[in-house]
Amino acid sequence: MTELLSDTGRKTMLEPLFKSGWEMVEGRDAIAKTYTFDDFTAAFAFMTRTALWAEKWDHHPEWTNVYKVVQVTLSTHDVGGLSALDAKLARKMDQLAE
Repeated sequence: MTELLSDTGRKTMLEPLFKSGWEMVEGRDAIAKTYTFDDFTAAFAFMTRTALWAEKWDHHPEWTNVYKVVQVTLSTHDVGGLSALDAKLARKMDQLAE
């Protein structure tokens, strides 16, 4: 069962993400990041690759895409905040964006 991140989990799992550009969402237990690509095709390809992992892990991002920009917010709705699934998907998204 998925659980909210503990204080220790937040430190170990979220700190590296903050260094790669993820930020806490004000007023919400969620993290967010904006990815900018060379063009729409690259942005959409990133979203497609991410969607395959999100479906495999049954953990889906909140996101928007306008031209070459993809804005992402991650939070685990089932537990009302951040879980290890969010950190896992954030790390994968950073990998896929490279």
